[in-house]
Parts: sequence; C-alpha cells; structure tokens
Amino acid sequence: MSDQIKHECGIALIRLLKPLNYYQKKYGTALYGLNKLYLLMQKQRNRGQDGAGIATVKLDAKPGKRYISRRRSNETQPIRDIFDRVYSNFNDLPSERLKDSKWLKENLPYMGEVLMGHLRYGTHGGNLIEYCHPVMRQNNWVNRNLIMAGNFNLINVDELFGHLVKLGQSPKEKTDTVTVLEKFGHFLDQEVESLFAYYKQKESSNKEVARRINEHIDVKNIIKRSIKKFDGGYAMAGIMGHGDAFAVRDPKGIRPVYYYCNDEIVVVASERPAIQTACDVLYEDVQELKPGKALIIKKNGKVSIERVSKKVPQQSCTFERIYFSRGTDKDIYAERKQLGSQLAETVLQTVDYDFDNTVFSFVPNTAEVAFYGMMKGVEDCLNSRKKEQILNLGKNPDPNELEKILSQRARMEKIAVKDVKLRTFISEGATRDELVSHVYDVTYGIVRNEVDTLVLLDDSIVRGTTLRQSILKIVARLRPKKIVVVSSAPQIRYPDCYGIDMSRMQGFVAFKALVALLQESGQEHLLNETYKQCKAEMELPVEKMQNKVVALYGLFPYEEVSAKIAEIVSPKDIKPEVQVIYQTLEGLHQACTEHAGDWYFSGKYPTPGGNKVVNRAFMLFMEGKNERAY
Repeated sequence: MSDQIKHECGIALIRLLKPLNYYQKKYGTALYGLNKLYLLMQKQRNRGQDGAGIATVKLDAKPGKRYISRRRSNETQPIRDIFDRVYSNFNDLPSERLKDSKWLKENLPYMGEVLMGHLRYGTHGGNLIEYCHPVMRQNNWVNRNLIMAGNFNLINVDELFGHLVKLGQSPKEKTDTVTVLEKFGHFLDQEVESLFAYYKQKESSNKEVARRINEHIDVKNIIKRSIKKFDGGYAMAGIMGHGDAFAVRDPKGIRPVYYYCNDEIVVVASERPAIQTACDVLYEDVQELKPGKALIIKKNGKVSIERVSKKVPQQSCTFERIYFSRGTDKDIYAERKQLGSQLAETVLQTVDYDFDNTVFSFVPNTAEVAFYGMMKGVEDCLNSRKKEQILNLGKNPDPNELEKILSQRARMEKIAVKDVKLRTFISEGATRDELVSHVYDVTYGIVRNEVDTLVLLDDSIVRGTTLRQSILKIVARLRPKKIVVVSSAPQIRYPDCYGIDMSRMQGFVAFKALVALLQESGQEHLLNETYKQCKAEMELPVEKMQNKVVALYGLFPYEEVSAKIAEIVSPKDIKPEVQVIYQTLEGLHQACTEHAGDWYFSGKYPTPGGNKVVNRAFMLFMEGKNERAY
C-alpha cells in the first residue's frame, strides 16, 4: 500500500496442557511456552509496531508467591525489548537450574502455563505504555484477577461507559479498552460472588469453597453477558487468575481468530500462518474460530467451543485479505492473486494490448502478490493472442515468423523501490516536499522515453498522498508516455470504525473526487442537503439510522470518480498523463468469496453504529472539524 495506515492489532494465547517438566523432557526446555509465544508474536509483527506486551499465569501457585507476570513495551522494537528483558531472567543460570522446571516455576517470573501476547497498532491516541495490552484487573482473590488483550474497536463506548456507571462503577478512563476490561471484570465478580454464596453453605472450609469456585466458574456466561451490548469488531483473549482462559470473536467475524490444539498445547492467534510456523503444523490443522463463538480453556485443561452470541451473516473485513494479514496464508495468497488477475483484461484494454510498449510493475511491498496475479492474467491473454497468430500462419509456418510470435513477452520489471525513510530536517514546505518525494527510488534505463506506458499496481489507494507527493513524481523521471495506476482494491469511500485508522471523511481521495465532481457539475448544494439529512439521522435510535452519504456517490459513474482521482493524485509538474483503474466491488467479492465485509467501499456497515459513524464523519467534514467520528 502506498499510503501507510495503522490498523488491526494482533493477539496470541497459549495454554500448556502438560506440566512444565513434560516439555523439559520432550523438547529439552522448560521455556517451551515462552519460545512459542515469541515465535507467534514475531510472525505477527506486521500487526503492531506501536507497542507490545505479554502476560503469564502460573497454575496452583502457593499463597504469597507471584503467579502473574506482565511485561509491556512501547520501544521502537517492542517484541525484542520485551523478550530481551524476559530471557534475561534465565540467561545466566547454570544448566542444572535451566533443566529444573519445578525450581524455575517456583522462583522465576514468566514460567506460567498460560501465556498471552499482544501487538499494538494505535488507530488513535498516543503511544504511551499504558495503552499497550495486556491490561489487568487485580484482586486478592485469585479467581477475580483478569488479564485481557484484544484486537478491537467499539463504537458505542459512551453507552457502555454509562452502563458501568449505572452499575455503580467509576472507570478511570472512557476508552474501549478500559470499558471492555471493566465489563468482563464486573460479570466475573458477579459469578464469583454467586458461587461463593452457594458453596459457602455447603463447605466448611474457605479453601474448599475457593476450589469449588475455580471449578465451576461459567466462563461462557461471563462472556455472553459482557459482550451483549458491544457494537464493533473484536477478537479478544482473556485469562483469569486461577487459570481459566478464553478467546472470543465478534458475531459478524469482522476481526480474525485462528486456533490449534492437541494433547500438549492450545494456541490462539490473529493469523493462521503464525500458528503453522510456531507449531510446525499443516494448514488444515489450524481452525478458524467462527463468528460469535468463544474458545474456552478451563483450568483442568478441558477445551470447548461455545456460541456466545446469535448467529448472523458473516462480514469479515476484506482489508485483512487485501492488505493487513500476511500473504503467507494459503487462502489470502490465492485471493490476492485473483484480485490482480481480474484486472488484467481492463488494464490491457487501457493500453490497447500494446505489449511491446508497456512496462508492468508494482508499488512495493504488499502489492507484490496481486501483481503476480495480474501478470498471470496478462500472460494468459498474450498466450491466446500467440495461439491465434500461429494458427493464422497456416499448416507450414515460416520458422522466423513462428519464432517472432513465440518470443513475445510481457515486460515485467521492478521499477519502484521503497527506500530508507528520509528524515526531513527542515519543515519549510518546498524543502520538505522535495525530500518526501524521495521515499521511493526507481530503476533507470528500462522505460523508454516518451514511448513506453508504465502500468503500476498498488493494492489500495486510501488518501493518494504518497502517490502524488512521491511515487508519481519519481517514476515520472523515467519519462514514460503514460502512467496507469491500478488498485487491486475498490475505491475507499467511507470511514472505518472497527479498528482501521480511516475515520475522517476528508482524508479519502475518493471523497475529494466526489466533492470536486459535485462542484464542477453545479450540484454542490447537495452537500448541504446531505448534511441536513445526516443531522436528522442523529435524532433517531442508532438501529434505525441509514447511511445518507451513499446517495451522493450514486450520482456519478464509477469510472468518472476514478478519472477525477487521477487528476487529484497527478502532480502538476509532471509530463506523463496519469490514469487510475480500480477494482470493482463485484471483482472484490469474486476473489474473496467468504469475506463480505466491504463497508469502506460500499457503505454497507455490518453493525448499527456504522451508519451513525459515517453520517457523523460527513457532518464533521461539513463543519470543518478534523475530528474522529466516534
């Protein structure tokens, strides 16, 4: 993606189902769990570079012994920082101690059987360490301790916060993280209190009462009650102090969750390949946690999958498939290739099937797989043309003519190169813009001056800023006759409110194109009319609100919006003509058949709060306010 945007976080959860000495004997180390957690987090580092954190819980620790350990970091390389500090507890130990799992558990931190990791990408707010997960709710009662980490964004925080206040709580912050923790914590408290009252009448020993509570805590019920009013996308993991653990996914399946379990270990992560690599297992061994379900691991090691919310149509985030998740996932790799392949015919029509004078390339680094797909489509078309030309040669073709046809190739080259990020020492406008334009470099000597058309594939175009300020300026120095920018994703028209840093309407180049078209066509008054409609929607219950911005886009053909975007992203001082081609919504769903979440493209939000957010985002634009819409 040329425009870098912050997005979904990553979660990891591990439950060791055997005693630590089992892993020492079989795998040669009692640090087996920590090593797996490190791998899971490293293989998901694309999901968070603003911070990271881990937490571990020791089962059946003696009173007075620390059984919860946590480490968080907001350093430049947070995973490395965390594990450098964690492993420092073991680095100087003699080999006899490292092999003594019982001693390690009793005397050193992070030697728990339940482990959690989190990678943070902050969509809003600062990078304070307090914003890093896991977050904790502490209590002297072992089973009232709660540790949570999540990949989520809740739209209705005000409502949830108000509910907590009505319950008598006074949360320290009005954020979705604190609200989620306190919601779960409240219903955990209620569950423990209810069980205590019940078993206190049956048992004479408080120790036995505590044991009974630990056995009978209804994790499924706690989750169901906690998430009942959540509006947003979420994948959350939690550990209770006595050892119960869980992972839960939102009913629409907006955020991804995968898991693997055998008789030794249970592993949960945001991405399938991370589990495959960390555990050395096959694709089919890793399961997707279905929307609206929770994976629950009891202290005794029993694992179950439970439905915790009503079944509704799945609307998984397609941006996960296009950009966010690593392309090493088998399905995502295939989907990205198909997204590129589907664009081949449109691209070839645009360049008049002129293979000799067209150079195909891509914007590094995440568009590479889609580029392979586009080039396969281009080559398939070229092969069809070759076949037709050969057949036209007749039964006895001239060898030279045959060789000429067979030697035709699509010109596929590495043109744009992502360079080291340049520091802009001077903030003066012209100087800064000049330095920013060199974030990318180019390969010289491949594109023929004023002869070749350059086709450049990007996986998505959000703001168009990097295209205008850097990429197009630098590739224009190659002096192509024309530049065709191709997006494997459709036009991003609407804000996201489920975890992606795309909440301000005025930031989208597609929206800028819409406003420009309205102004040029004498329909600018429709902006004010839509503003009034959005304002009226705010008076309705959230479940009755409708997206009032959609109708504006319906006034102009898709290709006309693309043409206006091309004008907006074209630097004024370059000579080549710029054309922009976008994936269609239909093409998106043909490639990502199991993932229907396309609200940033279509305006069809998966939860009621989404329509409220898009209307408010439009209102903020009209009021000249650069604020988030939720």
